[in-house]
Amino acid sequence: MSGSKDYIKGRGAQLNVTNKFDTHSHKFRDEFLNYCAAEGEVGSDGRPFPIKKSKTVLIETFPKTIVNKITSPDVGMGYSLNPYQGCEHGCVYCYARNTHEYWGYSAGLDFEQKILVKRNAVELLEKKLQSKNWQAAPIVLSGNTDCYQPTEKNLQITRGLLQTFLKYKHPVGIITKNALVQRDIDILKELAADNLVHVNLSITSLDEEIRRMMEPRTASVTKRLETLEKLSSENIPVSVMMAPIIPGINSHEILPLVKAVAERGALSVGYTMVRLNGAIGGIFSYWIKKTLPDRAEKVLHQIQDCHAGNLNDSEFGRRMKGTGNIAEQVHQQFKIARKKYLSERSTPKLNCDLHAQYKTGQMSLF
Repeated sequence: MSGSKDYIKGRGAQLNVTNKFDTHSHKFRDEFLNYCAAEGEVGSDGRPFPIKKSKTVLIETFPKTIVNKITSPDVGMGYSLNPYQGCEHGCVYCYARNTHEYWGYSAGLDFEQKILVKRNAVELLEKKLQSKNWQAAPIVLSGNTDCYQPTEKNLQITRGLLQTFLKYKHPVGIITKNALVQRDIDILKELAADNLVHVNLSITSLDEEIRRMMEPRTASVTKRLETLEKLSSENIPVSVMMAPIIPGINSHEILPLVKAVAERGALSVGYTMVRLNGAIGGIFSYWIKKTLPDRAEKVLHQIQDCHAGNLNDSEFGRRMKGTGNIAEQVHQQFKIARKKYLSERSTPKLNCDLHAQYKTGQMSLF
């Protein structure tokens, strides 16, 4: 796989695709061809090879707001906060890739290479939590891109956000697949003491080779399992998301993965079926034909089987779990796994009362 001459190591997407909002798509293609020709990356048929340059570029932004209301009825969160747009983790299947097009970039390599940094995120969150009109409701860090992606190690914006949630006694959720969350256990312990935090750790596979191919710059499987165990040992509520399930790649791992995370303290396990919405269908198809050519067509056909013959389904209530025989088999396996390994566990409801008491000054009574 990685021995391919034109394979870009350390990246998920292996090409940039045209931004659907770009009214100058022909100009984009011409510039792309000219660039590839200059780099010696145009094949005999005139089609460009993928861009091999893999340097990550950080782009500072200063938005006016930071907390986003979620209106999708099947996402499972009311509000989200993303300190970064784009994600260097490079998960090839990531549904968030399409959002990079709104910023004028490609959902392909640009999503992994051009990371927008919201420098004023902490200031904006504090302003939101101070607002008289704001009523406490769990705000989830990530939801679109990972708040603990590699650049967070130096920038520490997520750490600053957690300190702000702690200061204002406000509930927060976290979704991540990076072991860097261990760095902030000191803050998470304080939040957990007042039932103000819930961590969702994404673990897609127990197979490190699969992890490296699909999620090239994420934490290893071993580090994620270690992170789960450490968070649990500190009484920080942590659940696991096995998302997405990709038939023919990780669909056979459901029972062993649920067993492994249950043994390390997970309170619950969730999943979604892969759906290759927007530009991701082409990005994923190109990747799997290059990376796993022997099973590419089988995997793509099985994904289509889960979405009525398509690679994607956008219908609320159906898009996350899929339909058909394969999707039903996955559902039944999770039902069995939860009953066998997690039947006595539950996730505590986050505390939304302390923030109101903080704002009214009643915290001094406790």
